[in-house]
Amino acid sequence: MDTMNEDFRIDILENLEEFLHNNDDEKIREFIENVHPADIAEVLVDLEDDDQNRLFTLLPWDMATDVLEDINSETFSRLVRALPIEQKIVVLDMMSSDDMVDKLGELSELRQQEIMAFLNDEDADDVKALLVYDEDTAGGIMTKDYISVFQDTTCYEAIEILREEAPEAETIYYVFVTDHIERLVGVISLRELIVSKPGQPIEEIMNPNVISVNVNDDQEEVARVVSKYDLLAIPVVDDENTLIGIITVDDVIDVIEEEATEDILKFVGSSELEDYDDEGLGTKIITSVRSRLPWLIITVFGGMLSATVISGFQDALSTNATLALFMPLLAGMGGNVGTQSSTLTVRNIATGNIETGDVMKTLIHEIFVGMLVGLACSLLVAAIVFFMQDGNYLMCLIVGVAMWANMVTAATIGTLVPLTFKRIGIDPAVASAPFITTTIDITGLSIYFTLATLMITTLGN
Repeated sequence: MDTMNEDFRIDILENLEEFLHNNDDEKIREFIENVHPADIAEVLVDLEDDDQNRLFTLLPWDMATDVLEDINSETFSRLVRALPIEQKIVVLDMMSSDDMVDKLGELSELRQQEIMAFLNDEDADDVKALLVYDEDTAGGIMTKDYISVFQDTTCYEAIEILREEAPEAETIYYVFVTDHIERLVGVISLRELIVSKPGQPIEEIMNPNVISVNVNDDQEEVARVVSKYDLLAIPVVDDENTLIGIITVDDVIDVIEEEATEDILKFVGSSELEDYDDEGLGTKIITSVRSRLPWLIITVFGGMLSATVISGFQDALSTNATLALFMPLLAGMGGNVGTQSSTLTVRNIATGNIETGDVMKTLIHEIFVGMLVGLACSLLVAAIVFFMQDGNYLMCLIVGVAMWANMVTAATIGTLVPLTFKRIGIDPAVASAPFITTTIDITGLSIYFTLATLMITTLGN
């Protein structure tokens, strides 16, 4: 749900709180006529529970339905419970099946059954059928509220079917065509249907090359397909090509936002579990600690390995303490390059820009980028060290070469780790910044002190 302008949100909230405090139901009804349901849903969570319940019961039934589709599952459950039975039946009946499943999927089985008891038999069957699918698959985000016709239907008959079923449909811009055993055989747009001759069979004007997804496809793949072909809706089929649902673009947008948020949280060593707006402060703190701590513990052990590497070169540090001055610089630059490479690689994997044959091409690209940016940065650093150390060419050479080697290695690791994770079936986003930077710190320090030891030994005498 998009966040409205803050001043506008505060204005709506203050007005509603005043009307609720004065028990002015008529003013509330007049006020909400000019407010979008999504805005009502956003300010609703800022009200006390009793005020939430009271405001919700005053909403027109169609607006109440829209608000229910925009709020979290816990609030959804509580508000539905507060409704009178008659309004409860009507509002739930007006909800689309995919939105209903999104809410019920996060509730207990007992509460699911209590709410589904208010649905008619057809809607209840649809919801039960959708609840069996994993929430991150095409089946988990599809809806059964679509319009389909048989291929031997005439255009006139199809328009009559459209008129009858349109109020319940998620979208009317695509009419899907099946044979008499419900297998998907084509699609026709509303525009094509309207301009065609009334007696013309649908199979003569339909597009038989239908873009579809399998019910078990991951939701990220669904989003990629919809984005690639610029679709408003995409049909969902089973292994026998039987049409069982559709996914509309509004649900795809939600998927893109959800997946992007999840990847960003994973990438920084956190978790999607932290993204809660409806939990208490204590619960949020505990959740955040649990999600972040494992990666930070890994980082601690990585830091200890770095310390072990440094301890192995104590003799070099004892003879030339100046080496310690440039350790933070080398570690920081390596971490930056590695994070850049890994971010771009994870992004390209997520958007499908990296296929199997592109792995080596991607790796070579990032290595050469690392070589060139490393060369530029190492020359700059070498020049600065030369003046800082009063013309000490040896230290200038050590830091410059180490910087270049470290940045090339960082670019390689930052690219190779997510590619490897993808190859072995692990989410590439798990190649998070703590993991990458810790690995690069260890390799960078090893390169630095190894080069320093060799150069001091061979060139210092």
